[in-house]
Amino acid sequence: MVLLGTIINALLIAVGSIIGRFLQGIPDKMKETVMQIIGLAVAVLGIKMGITSDNFIVIIVSLVIGTIIGEWIDLDLQLNRFGKWIEHKIGNKGENGDIAQGFITSTLIFVIGSMAIIGALDSGLRNDHSVLITKGIIDGFTALFLASTLGIGVLLGAVSVFVYQGAIALFAGQISILIPDALLDTFIQQMTATGGVMILAIGLNMMGITKIRVANVLPAILVVAIVVTMMHVF
Repeated sequence: MVLLGTIINALLIAVGSIIGRFLQGIPDKMKETVMQIIGLAVAVLGIKMGITSDNFIVIIVSLVIGTIIGEWIDLDLQLNRFGKWIEHKIGNKGENGDIAQGFITSTLIFVIGSMAIIGALDSGLRNDHSVLITKGIIDGFTALFLASTLGIGVLLGAVSVFVYQGAIALFAGQISILIPDALLDTFIQQMTATGGVMILAIGLNMMGITKIRVANVLPAILVVAIVVTMMHVF
């Protein structure tokens, strides 16, 4: 079953999010400290991912152009409206931005990185789900801690994982034919590094150090794909 690894990954995130949701009753002072520690860990993860690039000019160009596009269409506003709509549907009484923040944070952490792409390709090409199952265990524990502070919005990250990794797994054969291995490897490396900068920004936001609209930087991933392709062709 091609989608087995993706399904397990998404389910483990969902389980972790639900368990974490029940841990929200911890005292505010403890919750604040936990949020800062999680933010610190997320920032360290972002730094680790960000230094994987061997061509930081690509990262800077992609981030700048992507941010301009994101600010122009204001993805942050659109996602917060989406979060407000979800909150209205489920009767959530928290702040309007809670679900959107949890959704954006979890999606970036769970989706961006080499394990998501490599694992999905292994599932699609070789029916080997070991990478995604391992990723699912890691994501599940991460979701538990994120949901304990960011709320039920983290659960929506499971949907993002299912759609993203599922699409890669289903079209793995076509991807392997259309995209040369060298180009795919370069894209994964640069995308991971670009995403690492976004994840670092999320960590800083969680610690209250910055207020970066990370959602407006998301188009940088598409820009990375275009820049890397142009470099490979020319």
